[in-house]
Amino acid sequence: MQRTSKSIIPLLLLAILWSCNNQESQNEVKSITKHLAMTKEIAILNKASVKAFFTALENENVEALVALFADQGKQINPYHSGLFPTGANGKEEIRAYWTPVFPNFAGMTFPIDEIYAMENPKMVFVKYTGNIQLKNDAGVYSNQYYSTFKFNDEGKIEEYVEIFNPIVAARGFGLLDKIK
Repeated sequence: MQRTSKSIIPLLLLAILWSCNNQESQNEVKSITKHLAMTKEIAILNKASVKAFFTALENENVEALVALFADQGKQINPYHSGLFPTGANGKEEIRAYWTPVFPNFAGMTFPIDEIYAMENPKMVFVKYTGNIQLKNDAGVYSNQYYSTFKFNDEGKIEEYVEIFNPIVAARGFGLLDKIK
C-alpha cells in the first residue's frame, strides 16, 4: 500500500466535509480552507524574509538586516565554542554584532540548499552554505549551516538560531587551539 502524502490529507478532509449537505459542515470547510490559505501566505512571506536576511548579509547592509528583526529580536549561536559571540538581543545589539563583521572580509555568499516553513508557518528552517572570502587573498572560509527563524505576527524575526560546525570555523580562522 502506498503512503499518503501529508499534503493530501487536508484536501481529503475538505472533500469529505464538503460532501456533507448540512450548512455547519460547509461552514467548517470554508473555515479550514481560509486557515490553510492564510497559513500558506504566512509561510511564503516568512521564507521571503529569510531570503532577504541572506541578501542583506551578502550586500553587507546592516540596516536592511536589522530592519528584519523585531525590536526585541535575538540571534543565538549555540555552538560558539567560546570563540565566537554567543549572540545578540535587541536591534542595537544585532547592529553592534554585525557592523564589525563586514569590513573583516572581502565578500560573502550564502546559497540556500533547503528552506522549509514549519507546521507553524511562523517558524522557518533553512540549510545553507556560508562562503566567506578572506581578505588579502587568504582563501575562502566555507561551512555548512542550519538555522531556524521564528517570526512574530508582524513578520519580524523574533529569534534567529545559527548552527554551524565550530571545528570547521576554528580551523578556517586559525583558532583550533582556542576551542573551549
